[in-house]
Amino acid sequence: MRKYLLFAATAALAALGAAACSDSDPGSDGREGSGTAAATADGPSPTGKTAATGSTATTTGTGAPGTPVASSEDHDDPADYQWDSSKVVAVALSGNSAASAGGSVKVAGSTVTITGAGTYRLSGSLTDGQVVVDTADKDTVRLILDGVDITNGDGAAISVADAKEVVVILAEKTQNKLADGANYVFPSADTDEPNATLFSTADLTIGGTGALTVIGKFNDGIASKDGLVIAGGTISVEAADDGVRGKDYVVVKGGTTTIKAGGDGLKADNEEDPALGYVSILGGTINVTSAGDGIDATTNALVAGGTIAIDSGGGAGGTLAADASAKGIKGTASVTIGGGTFKIDSADDAIHSNGSVTIDGGTFTIATGDDGVHADTSLVVNGGTMTISRSYEGLESAAITINGGEVSLVASDDGLNAAGGRDGSGAQAPGMAPGRDNFGGAAGNYSIAINGGTILINANGDGIDDNGKLTMSGGLVVVQGPTANNNGALDFDGTFVFTGGTLVAAGSAGMAQAPGTGSTQASIHVRFGSVQSAGTVVNIRDSGGATFATFKAAKTFQSLVVSTPAMREGTAYDVYTGGSATGESLNGLYQGGTYSGGTKVATATAALAQASAGPMGR
Repeated sequence: MRKYLLFAATAALAALGAAACSDSDPGSDGREGSGTAAATADGPSPTGKTAATGSTATTTGTGAPGTPVASSEDHDDPADYQWDSSKVVAVALSGNSAASAGGSVKVAGSTVTITGAGTYRLSGSLTDGQVVVDTADKDTVRLILDGVDITNGDGAAISVADAKEVVVILAEKTQNKLADGANYVFPSADTDEPNATLFSTADLTIGGTGALTVIGKFNDGIASKDGLVIAGGTISVEAADDGVRGKDYVVVKGGTTTIKAGGDGLKADNEEDPALGYVSILGGTINVTSAGDGIDATTNALVAGGTIAIDSGGGAGGTLAADASAKGIKGTASVTIGGGTFKIDSADDAIHSNGSVTIDGGTFTIATGDDGVHADTSLVVNGGTMTISRSYEGLESAAITINGGEVSLVASDDGLNAAGGRDGSGAQAPGMAPGRDNFGGAAGNYSIAINGGTILINANGDGIDDNGKLTMSGGLVVVQGPTANNNGALDFDGTFVFTGGTLVAAGSAGMAQAPGTGSTQASIHVRFGSVQSAGTVVNIRDSGGATFATFKAAKTFQSLVVSTPAMREGTAYDVYTGGSATGESLNGLYQGGTYSGGTKVATATAALAQASAGPMGR
């Protein structure tokens, strides 16, 4: 029975379990060992080094770091990777037949049926056959794949009809292959299972250090109607539909998994139990190329570590049908990311939830035809490094909170967008161009709160668009904003309360806005008398010549908002343009270095609340 538990997300995602055996153990390579092996000899660990214990996937859900919610403990256990070498049953596959001395192994032509719990070593090949596990025993069935090649032209290569749990061990230094045909033959018209090359009605675990290739021509590659754990091995899956699917959950703890899928890559689809239907990545390397979503969790998608590369829907330049979903990582209820390295190239949102998204860490490289990160209700960024080289909108949610981390983004529309409503999992509405979610709303209970971090925005639409209240209390924000006058570097329907941090926002003047009532840190708002050329360097200094900001515009602009903690209310600052600057540039804002040359074009007085003003300077 699975346990429903309450755990803090950060601690639970980091827990990977305790050691169970080592490389030097008699059976650590997945083989039986010598005939004198002790009756308690260990089998291989998931990775060949240590065995992971069962772990609990959790999510912060509310967007507040560490907030516990109910989730489900997976079935993985150190005992799964331990067995008595002297009791391993050998099963030799040979063309269209097989042989075994085990009493629980039944052979009928090219069909091998295992009817009892225990450990079985499979070797050889079946050219058109099947291995079936069908037992009412309450103990685990363990299948050691020791260089097998099984093809079944009209059904699953390995089918678990009934068992408590099945553990597939990929023996060290072995290559194993499972393949099916494009058309299955079912016993009756109302039967549609098995529907995967490696199929299980029970909890399924895959571990070891060998290799496994799975070809799913009919439907899925690997599927479990309960939970699925990948603990080790080098696994390659090519599937007509979903690559790897576990109804209750998919948990990846190690190994290398490469998936090419006509549907989704990794998927959990239990819609009945809110504590199930999750995908949890704790480690390993995952490479997904999918026509649908790369990772798709009906409830929660959780990543604590690992290296993940996803190409979904043909990448950022892909074209999707109006009802299609091709997101990188999708957790319908929530997405929580604590760490890992990500490369996502998606036609749809790179990271998406109909509920909340929380990012506590990780390194992200993203290109997308839609949003970089989208959450219907709340998006919280506490850490990590995110580079979005292409997007429709960079970060989007009804409520965006940025407490830390580094975000650098390019958006064809808005950089940060706080709107409202549900976008129906991110598919385009009929008649809309790719990348345009039907997601928005009038001014209301929407917000963007920037409390820390570094945010670098290059947007053709609004740099920051908030249909409610915008606040900034810390961090660094640099906006290379729009050139068209129907957008602004800063666009908010409510108020902009500025109390700390550094802000530089350049853009067009038609809808230019700046910090207002309630602000406690002074800012200047320069509205130039004419449009300034791309490449123009602007230097802000006081009457004594001390520089407060030097900025180089990437695009034409006519409005510039600047605030630094050193600026003082009521102080006049000189504005210079032209000249040249040295030093490190963060999205055009120079750090250190020097400014020389240039011409004074205006003087701007710092104020806590800036009103829209007429053109000034030249």
